[in-house]
Amino acid sequence: MGSKISLYDALQTSLNEQLRQPCGKDTAGCRALTRKYTAIGRKGTMERIVECVPNISEGRRKDVIEAVVDEVRSTPGVTLLDYSSDESHNRSVITFIGEPNAVVNAAVKLAKKAAELIDLTKHTGEHPRMGAVDVIPLIPIRGMTGKETIELSKKLGERVCAEADMPVFLYEHSASAPHRANLAAIRKGQFEGMAEKVRQEEWEPDFGGRRVNPTAGVVAVGCRMPLIAFNINLSTSDVSIASKIAKIIRRSSGGLDCVKALGVMLEDRNLAQVSINMTDFSRTPLYRVLEFVRFEAARYGVQVTGTEIIGLTPMRALVDCAEYYLQIESFDADKQVLESYIQ
Repeated sequence: MGSKISLYDALQTSLNEQLRQPCGKDTAGCRALTRKYTAIGRKGTMERIVECVPNISEGRRKDVIEAVVDEVRSTPGVTLLDYSSDESHNRSVITFIGEPNAVVNAAVKLAKKAAELIDLTKHTGEHPRMGAVDVIPLIPIRGMTGKETIELSKKLGERVCAEADMPVFLYEHSASAPHRANLAAIRKGQFEGMAEKVRQEEWEPDFGGRRVNPTAGVVAVGCRMPLIAFNINLSTSDVSIASKIAKIIRRSSGGLDCVKALGVMLEDRNLAQVSINMTDFSRTPLYRVLEFVRFEAARYGVQVTGTEIIGLTPMRALVDCAEYYLQIESFDADKQVLESYIQ
């Protein structure tokens, strides 16, 4: 084997080669490419890295989305990796990385801007939501333990409550009680039912008291492991079929481990979708979920028409799919994937 090359040199060469290709009308794609490689190159200079993936309850008004994302762009010490929006869900997912304190600063600024610009009393969309910024997960990437990330999430929660005026629930590994670990359990009732819910002793927010911001709602903050947002589209406009399949595959109903799912309707495309969050792809891989959904859909005479991944995903999750569908024998991704020799 040849010697490993530096991360920066390898990515800079790749970036230069790809940017020589004509952009055509896809200037946004070229800008995203530049952000991607610049961000990865910068990681080599950071000792401690945390990823933050806020979900905001806006996927239609481009000016609002850009204003919220600009709060991340303008924060020193963080790098914006990706952001994507879904009009049917009326939701955007924003991904950035950085040093711990810088990430907290960016997340607080983002939450303040979202609370200022997003009014949930006027919000509609297919995805459940309880806050203008609905959830702010922190994921330890390098040089951070889970315990340290949990403490960081508590610091973030306190600041979001104080500076964005949104009550905060701690969830996942940061949860203050077992029944609060599951985001779906916290969000049940959504924005419209949250004012009544927080009056219950077991559902008092961890920060902010038993109240709800009248237009921005409440937000969940916590430490979690990498999550894959994986959606499967069906050849039907009957959302009840998607909902039945979602119930069968999700862990809470006795389905696949580490899978959360619900059925939604994509009005703009007139098709039903099984919307899935995969909390640990090493225990339940993408291909297994896809084949399970395909099998269940067949009983209704329905086919899978396509899939989508929202935001970023670990390369290992995609390599697992390649191994499965290509039926590769004795494959070692650490030795046979070219990118594994770039560090």
